[in-house]
Amino acid sequence: MKTFFIASAACCLLAIASCQKNTPSPAPNPSSSLYFPPVGSNAWETVSPASLHWNETELNNLYTFLQQKNTKAFIVLKDGKIAIERYFGRFTADSIWYWASAGKTLTAVLVGIAQKEGLLRISDRSSQYLGTGWTSLPADKENLITLRHQLTMTTGLNDAVPDDDCTLRQCLQYAADAGTRWAYHNAPYTLLERVVETAARTDYNTYFQRTIRNRIGMSGLWVKVGFNNVYFSNARSMARFGLLLLNRGKWGSTPILDDDNYFNDMINSSQPLNLSYGYLTWLNGKSSHMLPISRFVFNGAMMPNAPADMYAALGKNDQKIYVVPSQNLVVIRIGDSAGNIQLAISSFDNELWGQLNKVIR
Repeated sequence: MKTFFIASAACCLLAIASCQKNTPSPAPNPSSSLYFPPVGSNAWETVSPASLHWNETELNNLYTFLQQKNTKAFIVLKDGKIAIERYFGRFTADSIWYWASAGKTLTAVLVGIAQKEGLLRISDRSSQYLGTGWTSLPADKENLITLRHQLTMTTGLNDAVPDDDCTLRQCLQYAADAGTRWAYHNAPYTLLERVVETAARTDYNTYFQRTIRNRIGMSGLWVKVGFNNVYFSNARSMARFGLLLLNRGKWGSTPILDDDNYFNDMINSSQPLNLSYGYLTWLNGKSSHMLPISRFVFNGAMMPNAPADMYAALGKNDQKIYVVPSQNLVVIRIGDSAGNIQLAISSFDNELWGQLNKVIR
């Protein structure tokens, strides 16, 4: 995403090779003892790092590292309870911040809900919801593009245009047939929001609030920033969504995304081009990975220091929601960029997990 107009958008908010040889990752099995904070309340149970036998000396070193890396908020949930919650500078638990592309995974869940409700099918042509001629492609090429291609970054549309956020017809140009090329491209993703609005016959915020936000006790709002639609909220709302992901789309025993098959597809390799990408969700532990604005396939996992079963919602300037089913962990980091690279993935991810591993033992 391009530079955000954070101050004005926040004011607006406040005013209102193979999949590990083509074998899917094992389905997570969260503990039945997961804690879920009550909806409509700020109450949230905590657990002390000492009671978990975590290294408290290294925890202080972690805080120093986070502060040096321009972090504003950092939360770790263990079994749903808050084990670590730290704010830096003038940032507080009530402060509002943007999710950037971490909001893509919100959209992936919302599309799954819309499919479960019978409003759409991800195998549908995108033109059924966006209209004929939504791209500048010939009709036969445009008709190859489905909602699944939009979810998996495989539309074949050219991300090397002057503004890859631009959703106008003239900006959506042919690079390859849908399904044959992976490219991290904002515009086709953003248009999923129009797809959902068309299918649900309501605006995006209203549908999101009804199906996800209000049901799990999140705060926040989607705000239009240029061509992008960006989610803004406090850090605990990010943690609530991370907990929903940890429990495979259920809030306690209440189904939010009531489709295990879709959820499983979302957190496993969605195509053979970039094994480390599901449905708008990043995956660790795969045999290879691709990165935003790169055409190269790199050997090995994205984040060698992180657990292999981790999946994540990642956004520009190091907005992070990490989910680790094997350890019942959710980790949240928001703030300014931790370094010079402003992409959704950076060397900071691996550095952060190197520090976390010293704490969580």
